[in-house]
Amino acid sequence: MLYYLLYEKLFPYVSPFRVFRYTTFRTAFASLTALFLCIALGPWLIEKLREFQIGQYIREEGPKSHQKKAGTPTMGGVLIVISIVIPTLLWADLRQFYVWIALFSLVTYAAIGFTDDYAKVIKKRNLGLTGRRKFLMQVLVAFVLASVLLVLNVRGLYTTSMNVPFFKQWKPNLLIDAFLTYRIFFPLAFLPFFLFVAFVVVGASNAVNLTDGLDGLAIGLMVIASGALTVLTYAGGHAELANYLQLERNAHTSELTIFCGSMTGASLGFLWYNAHPAEIFMGDVGSLSLGGAMAVIAVLIKQEILLIFIGGVFVIEAISVILQVGSFRLRGKRIFKMAPLHHHFEALGWQESKIIARFWIAGLVLALFALTTLKLR
Repeated sequence: MLYYLLYEKLFPYVSPFRVFRYTTFRTAFASLTALFLCIALGPWLIEKLREFQIGQYIREEGPKSHQKKAGTPTMGGVLIVISIVIPTLLWADLRQFYVWIALFSLVTYAAIGFTDDYAKVIKKRNLGLTGRRKFLMQVLVAFVLASVLLVLNVRGLYTTSMNVPFFKQWKPNLLIDAFLTYRIFFPLAFLPFFLFVAFVVVGASNAVNLTDGLDGLAIGLMVIASGALTVLTYAGGHAELANYLQLERNAHTSELTIFCGSMTGASLGFLWYNAHPAEIFMGDVGSLSLGGAMAVIAVLIKQEILLIFIGGVFVIEAISVILQVGSFRLRGKRIFKMAPLHHHFEALGWQESKIIARFWIAGLVLALFALTTLKLR
């Protein structure tokens, strides 16, 4: 909106407005807008959530130390989503359809999370939507996104080939040759792509959700992950950088830098209130939307495999739950004292603040490693 007004309409008359054409400038302003918007609206939202008695319900089988957190306002993810959407609408070039795909993923997964959180409030228990129902809703949205991307692929605006870290030339394609070579409509040709997109997006969404168990843990890791994605989206959309790093340039991804910058700023702003001891929790409305948006960005810029490192701690947390459940069902034994992994360290006697800080450090190291792979090919 402001890009169109300040650059395209007013620049011919006010030459200093030329700065608004630069992605880096608008990304900085989007990040600051998101940060200050989140901090400014935080006290108001916390008060409203308390007024409506929308507090967190702690599961009985969880760590005993968490019982004192019962009643802390939740559904703070609404604040995060607002603080991402508004700066993106203000500073991005809204004629770029990739921006709308990112916003769609953020808002739809936020809606799923909101439905789940609202159900918990109504039931006054830490049980919202059934796991199956929530999973099906997430998969449905992922399939809609995959369908849109396939349409863009047919028009030459998106590629279904993946970038593989450490390899220059090997770029496996997720569409079966019958469609790639002859453009023959063969439903099974699209199946690998649909399943892959669903796996990445739904997996990342739930991984962030599982990690959101300690004050500031998930949102701090999102600051790191979204910061790394900001770098990747900018590099992929910049002609010289993409050529230097031997990335497949896609000019349409450039405006996603604004979205990722907004996500970074909003995450920092929410951390202001979510840091230990938390004044507000993001709830599923925040964790599902952030995880889904993070994954969709990776799918759009063709860095799905690199997402494993960018969101490395999220991945480890999700794997710990899978291993714990699988081991208990198959062997009747637990691998960890409690899952997800951060609860295991709590059970070992680690202080909550120490777990959070060390997980942040691990997330930062993994994200930096992900960025180094751009040149190690």
